[in-house]
Amino acid sequence: MDEVFDVVVVGAGAVGAACAYYASRAGLSVAVVDRGSPAGGTTGAGEGNLLVSDKEPGPELELALLSASLWRKIAAELGDRVEYEAKGGVVVAADQAGLTALRELAARQAESGVRMRTVHGDRLRELEPALAPGLAGAVHYPEDAQVQPALAAAELLRRAREAGARCHWGETVTGIRTGPGGAVRGVRTDRGRLSAAAVVNAAGVLGGELASAAGVFLPVLPRRGFVLVTEPVPRVVRHKVYAADYVADVASGTAALQTSPVVEGTPAGPLLIGASRERVGFDRTLSTEAVRRLAAGAVRLFPVLAGLRALRVYCGFRPYLPDHLPAIGPDPRVPGLLHACGHEGAGIGLAPATGLLISQMLIGQRPSLDPAPFRPERFAPAPAT
Repeated sequence: MDEVFDVVVVGAGAVGAACAYYASRAGLSVAVVDRGSPAGGTTGAGEGNLLVSDKEPGPELELALLSASLWRKIAAELGDRVEYEAKGGVVVAADQAGLTALRELAARQAESGVRMRTVHGDRLRELEPALAPGLAGAVHYPEDAQVQPALAAAELLRRAREAGARCHWGETVTGIRTGPGGAVRGVRTDRGRLSAAAVVNAAGVLGGELASAAGVFLPVLPRRGFVLVTEPVPRVVRHKVYAADYVADVASGTAALQTSPVVEGTPAGPLLIGASRERVGFDRTLSTEAVRRLAAGAVRLFPVLAGLRALRVYCGFRPYLPDHLPAIGPDPRVPGLLHACGHEGAGIGLAPATGLLISQMLIGQRPSLDPAPFRPERFAPAPAT
């Protein structure tokens, strides 16, 4: 006999966990299905960044500001369980031209409600004493924060289970079940069937494959990134610190390797050093060039790190969509199918707002912000040749 739910969420990363968390709190019966374990994909390979600083004014920034407020509420509820740290971000410019561009972006962000302040080069060491000398200046974003991503996803799922959600680990969705008129009726898995009038595609980098299984086109592609993890050190880096060109790299559509220095501490002591981006499919081969660039960029920002040992390197795949906006909401091509994927490297930061919007759509409540820019049907398949 089929198990029957109001909604099946496919994917147990941060976004899927948030969808389950808010849907279950809204009174819906929820099943979460993942072929692996919680946070076993992109979320587990992330740094846990909750950023407003790297987003141009527009729909994604609105989503990030809503998420930032929701993360603060979640942190107040879950305490230290998610290692929430309101550390703030410092975006650094090496020269005057870079600082001018950074200030112009910050001014536009401030008009959208972002809290920020500019910092002159001669005052930078008040924020970060170990920064390299001679930098032109920076912008400080106090709303930037961090969580431990795997813990955050696990805690959201734990709260969802407490509200009645059922979790199916190590179970692979093999198809979307539909009924008369093509409406969703649930999913098929390698263990059986789950019935539901709604299915949420929170499958991350596999979101395009799940959409295809439902007969629709969603061009989610993997964008590989590496992170260096250092030996534990005293708190030499106080904020999330990154170079101004990181913002341009995030917005770029190139498939080629890009790196821009990003350095931050963790409560346990190790530093996390990023960030690299390249589209190479699902190739996990270690890129020595990417690692070399990451280490060199970190030392340019913080010369004191030159003698520090990197204990390990890990890689993950960000779910990339060509216009750099996630797909969030119902798919009119398949009634009952909703998408919550394509967040690229911002999935952990944007997860609560995504989950809230999905739950509001599921229960027919007016969404907290306009979901139109995130509509999943905005992508047309490439013409046949």
